[in-house]
Amino acid sequence: MTLETKKSVFVELGKFLSQFSETKNTQNESVLGNDLFFDDFVKLIHLSQSHNGWYTPEQVYFAIKSWADALTQENIDKWLSNYTAEFAQSDKKEKTVALILAGNIPLVGFHDFLSVLITGNSALIKTSSNDQHLLPFLAKYLIFVDESLKDKITFVEGKLENFDTVIATGSNNTARYFEYYFKDKPSIIRKNRNSAAVLNGKETVEDLQALGEDIFRYFGLGCRNVSKLFVPKDYSFVAFFEAIFKYQDVIHYEKYANNYDYNKAVFLMSNFKLLDNGFLTLKEDPSYASPISSVFYEFYENIEDLENRLETDAEQIQCIVSNDLIKNSIPFGQTQNPQLWDYADNVDTITFLLTTK
Repeated sequence: MTLETKKSVFVELGKFLSQFSETKNTQNESVLGNDLFFDDFVKLIHLSQSHNGWYTPEQVYFAIKSWADALTQENIDKWLSNYTAEFAQSDKKEKTVALILAGNIPLVGFHDFLSVLITGNSALIKTSSNDQHLLPFLAKYLIFVDESLKDKITFVEGKLENFDTVIATGSNNTARYFEYYFKDKPSIIRKNRNSAAVLNGKETVEDLQALGEDIFRYFGLGCRNVSKLFVPKDYSFVAFFEAIFKYQDVIHYEKYANNYDYNKAVFLMSNFKLLDNGFLTLKEDPSYASPISSVFYEFYENIEDLENRLETDAEQIQCIVSNDLIKNSIPFGQTQNPQLWDYADNVDTITFLLTTK
């Protein structure tokens, strides 16, 4: 397969995914394979919550739309145009890349899967027990579009064997195991990360409502979800709580409510001081990783010192949101809409796959 052919296959997948939304699923006659895949995909979307209680239709549809928006000819061309030299210099020797995927949010491992195939390699995939159905379905669609991919995509349930390189995602504990187990293989090993927001008190209602999206999307389970706020001394959280009130319905979801009740009780029994609006607790804490239904906050004296702190803590942080208060921060409301060129942990997967021997 040429690079252009590989691009076209994923563009077709993007067109297929663009037919599905929470408000209405609409078939486009120009999309390939709808007679075989459309109805079954709708069923899978609505079955996903039975496979993983956090995968509500709303969250799955959001993930699907994100990938539909990403997988356009324009986006793929822009993404891969940065690697003209790497593609030209690649030794063209196909590698088998073992992918150990997380399952905290729907299709969280799709970017690694895409990167492996677009670079002409084969994917040996071990899915998370929390997300065993969505990616295999999309893989079947890709194979339908181009049958030559059949020999490049393998899902395994047991031990991973006969591979050249590894991309593995897990907790800090599992990462230590991965680093030991795969010490003789070129690898990308991803650990726990969290995202933070930096406020200065001048944010608009719209900014703070968008920040709510960064906090509550996927119930806060993603590494790109904001779990930590940095605010100036004497900051008032009144405007923040008023703005995020639009997300109050999250408490009606049983799994989230159970976490809210449990974590709040643990905090209170430990005599921690909390700010609480009935569906989110705020706790002053230097850590980045807050539990579900809670966000940690910390006061800062000045932006310069905070920026130095964030640089020091870079390996704990996935992304930072602000109104340009911090260098390379992203706008409020955009944490769960990364571009193809926004790499997890800032590790360039394409370069790794094209240059690793």
